Amino acid sequence: MTRARGRRWARALGVLALFVLAFWLTGCDPAVFWARRAHLRDIVSQLFPPDWSYLSAIVAPLLATLRMSVTGTALGVLLALILAPLCAANLPCPAPVRRILRFLVQVLRSFPALILALLATFLFGLGTFSGTVAITLFTLAVMTRMTYEDIETLTLAPYRALCAMGASPARAYARAVVPEIASGYLTNALYLLETNVRHSAILGYVGAGGIGLLLNEKISWREYGRVGAILVCLFVTVCCIEWLSHVLGRIIRGERSIPRGAKRAIWAAVLVCVVVCTAGIEAPDLAHTSKSVLAAMGTGLLHPDWSFFFGTGKDGLGWLLLETVGIALAGTGLGALLALPLAFLSTPKLLPRPVALLFRVLIVAIRSVPFLIYGLIFIRVSGPGAFTGVLTLAVCSIGLLSKRFTEAIESLDFRAYDALRAMGVSLLPRIRYAVLPQLGPAFSSAVLYRFDVNIREASVLGLVGAGGIGAPLIFAMNQYAWNDVSAIFLGFVLLVWLIDVRERQRLPPATPEQPVNGNAVKNVHHDGF
Repeated sequence: MTRARGRRWARALGVLALFVLAFWLTGCDPAVFWARRAHLRDIVSQLFPPDWSYLSAIVAPLLATLRMSVTGTALGVLLALILAPLCAANLPCPAPVRRILRFLVQVLRSFPALILALLATFLFGLGTFSGTVAITLFTLAVMTRMTYEDIETLTLAPYRALCAMGASPARAYARAVVPEIASGYLTNALYLLETNVRHSAILGYVGAGGIGLLLNEKISWREYGRVGAILVCLFVTVCCIEWLSHVLGRIIRGERSIPRGAKRAIWAAVLVCVVVCTAGIEAPDLAHTSKSVLAAMGTGLLHPDWSFFFGTGKDGLGWLLLETVGIALAGTGLGALLALPLAFLSTPKLLPRPVALLFRVLIVAIRSVPFLIYGLIFIRVSGPGAFTGVLTLAVCSIGLLSKRFTEAIESLDFRAYDALRAMGVSLLPRIRYAVLPQLGPAFSSAVLYRFDVNIREASVLGLVGAGGIGAPLIFAMNQYAWNDVSAIFLGFVLLVWLIDVRERQRLPPATPEQPVNGNAVKNVHHDGF
């Protein structure tokens, strides 16, 4: 017992040392933020009350954002259902093909939707078509991995029986495997839809259509009243989608029964919605896409700049990746520290329902703002640099982690808590002795996953001057320096792969971005994306 306790303390001290190192590496200086807090207060005071007269100008780009989200999610989840069986180790696919496909999925999964959107604009021009392509690829990568991991947990006896009776592998897959994974698959698709709405809201920043362009423009012109109106619209949209996702998720998981006719009506409404959204996507603009441009891009991407890749200075790839990791680690740690009390405050089982509801609304409000918008706001407070990236990711982490922590708390066995309450024990000791001991695995899983997400988000914060690898990447892409882009891509893929391997060594197969109550299977994106 003493030895186990010693190992736990050693791990805790090691994690603490890593966070301290990350804060030092990124130059975090709370004194600077405190000295300039008036700038943040001024921005917030200008955001509210919003400029309601601007609502009419928000409708069209907001609808474009929703069209990209719905169409990209639908296409991504459909293609993932086709690609996943080719990646699953327990289904008959040649091993070389499976390894190649898994590698491609891993590479695609390494990049945030914003980078994919920027690449798409080079190929298909500006507009919602490029944004839809980015969301589709992002969803495809995430859903494919989640789906083939779910398939690998099945025994597949019905599948083999159908194959032995003469059914083709595709027919056996559709009849015996798909029904087994359908609940988790649809739950993950709904969650990704929520995530993709937030991703789509910033794709306009790189010219991929939607409301992101409008947000960037109004923040740049410091028209914060109009920014507030846009954020309120995003908040309402996210709330509606989350409510719809919650209702549909309960139906999918069998927690709420409805007549068969109602189910058919829901499926028909979903199909109509997807068709309408897809029809509203702009056609690609290929006027500026030439064979010479594509050839230059392909040649550059296949020939990385190795001098930059192996550079050891502060302008080399190694240092930039290290800074990116530091930003993600410090932001995750600070966000987790702030999210923990919010999770307890938003749990109706621990506090009166009106109080918990108030904090839940606050958490949703935090989550509804895209991470890049936080970066654009914080850079006016703390200035350019890695510290701004840390503040941005910390606030974004609060939103997701608070939700995951709350779900974990609500799924606990509260008999010990209720017994202590009946004995007259006060609130804090009840939480200390009856709640916290049960939360260790769920909390660590959520934090590790959020760190994985923050690595990707930190890679694009350079767009707004918030440090890390993002600034050199965007600069190289805008300068058509595809050799440098290739080196950065290669380094980033290796970094994400190493982190992924480390997480797989620590976590059981069914984790991270799942609702930690275990009611749904793995959800990997998130939130993100």
